[in-house]
Amino acid sequence: MHAAMKVLLGRFNMNPGVSAADISRFETATGLKLPGEYAEFLEASNGGEGFVGPNSYAIFWQLQELQRLNVEYETAEYAPGLFLFGSDGGGEAFAFDTRTYPWLVVRVPFVGMDAKLARPMGDGFIAFLQRLYGTE
Repeated sequence: MHAAMKVLLGRFNMNPGVSAADISRFETATGLKLPGEYAEFLEASNGGEGFVGPNSYAIFWQLQELQRLNVEYETAEYAPGLFLFGSDGGGEAFAFDTRTYPWLVVRVPFVGMDAKLARPMGDGFIAFLQRLYGTE
């Protein structure tokens, strides 16, 4: 795992990681090419839950849950172009904005979900973690 990620996720409860082959199968099945930093995170920790920095809480979904949860939240209908990967444990989801390249990380409310309400959180997964941690 990237050194910065280790520091930023020091208090985060990590799950055992997935293989590069698991990620490749997911990408083939969904047609989505996951950002490199996020794929690196999944290889080290297949989701997890806990604090990122002193005040931010995060739940990152497991690889095998991503597609199902995006379907259940009807993301394609209510927020086309967003791909949810977790939440703050409250009313907001964390998502990749697939309409941008590279994909921005955004937060969007679960209730009233609309891509227009997405707020940028970083231009990559590490920048997003830095923002949650409070170092950006």
